[in-house]
Amino acid sequence: MYRDEKIVPRADLRRSIAVNLRFMVDALGGGQAPDQRAPKETGRRRAHQGAPLPEVLQVYRIACAMLWDLLVGRARETGSTDVLIDVASQLWQVTDEHAVRVTEAYRAASAELLVAQQRRRSALAEALLTGARGADSGPWEAGRLLGLSLDGKLTVVAAETRGLAEESLVGVERRLGRLGIVSAWHLSPTLQAGVVSLREDQYDALLSLLRELALARTGVSPMFRSLTETPRAVHLARTALSAIPPERSEVRAFDPSPLAAFVAYDPDEGRRLGEQVFGAVLELPAEERDVLLETLDAYFAHGGSSERAGQVLHCHANTVRYRLRRIRELTDRSLTDPRDLAELVTAMQALRVDAARSIEAQGS
Repeated sequence: MYRDEKIVPRADLRRSIAVNLRFMVDALGGGQAPDQRAPKETGRRRAHQGAPLPEVLQVYRIACAMLWDLLVGRARETGSTDVLIDVASQLWQVTDEHAVRVTEAYRAASAELLVAQQRRRSALAEALLTGARGADSGPWEAGRLLGLSLDGKLTVVAAETRGLAEESLVGVERRLGRLGIVSAWHLSPTLQAGVVSLREDQYDALLSLLRELALARTGVSPMFRSLTETPRAVHLARTALSAIPPERSEVRAFDPSPLAAFVAYDPDEGRRLGEQVFGAVLELPAEERDVLLETLDAYFAHGGSSERAGQVLHCHANTVRYRLRRIRELTDRSLTDPRDLAELVTAMQALRVDAARSIEAQGS
């Protein structure tokens, strides 16, 4: 490591050796207590330079061994072997104390660097999530610094905090890292949000891990490509979160349909659309209304097949067809006319978003 001057410059190394040897000689000389700044400064500086602690301590062991060899040679020359025996225990004590001071300073500096790094990652993640731009930087620079893919797939995760600024996805960045998934997270008083860089075939693994970790409501956005879309994905992840009943520790992914995202972006207009299309249906008694809407939703979800919808709803296909005719009568819209069908599908998406907002309002 010390052969690489990019880590520790040669002049710095020479100065450090001289200063620390002086510390040890002064300590062996007795009298006043040696200045502890030398080992402490060295420990801090090596931490900032990224030098591994074991290699830093190895250099000190080598230096101490060299000092001992010099003392032995000098003692033989002068015949002061008795003095050498007295100095030996003192030397090893000084060596141990020196190593302790270096280690303590190194670890303290490393902890400070780690906190600073975590704060910076959190700030960069917040900039991505909110769309904030610096004077000379944007989402691409933030993504590069965070190690996110600039040309791959991304998704956003939004999880409620358990308490005030208390993570509900504890250790999520580390656990995702084990799966080869890079992510960056920001914690606010009410939300733990992250940008996740992943391949398309890793999306299910992400959801599986989130379900394992989640201690509160958690929403996941559809996958997207451009970092500039991150704030929009935050909105969709929060919409998915808000669709979960309060007090439930559940993970829910937002519908990947572009239509769902379109409706979610203007929920008030979506609510008006839902009321306009399904007005007569919404005025029915709750039980009948819910049955009809559930049937239509299943019909759309299964490619317009009454048979497959019936299997999911545990009823006969003819029952599905009867309910669809009832919807057609109440809405005055046909399931075969493209314009009518588009309005019905969009209105169904709008009802889902409005239901999610209602759940969110009840929980707040």
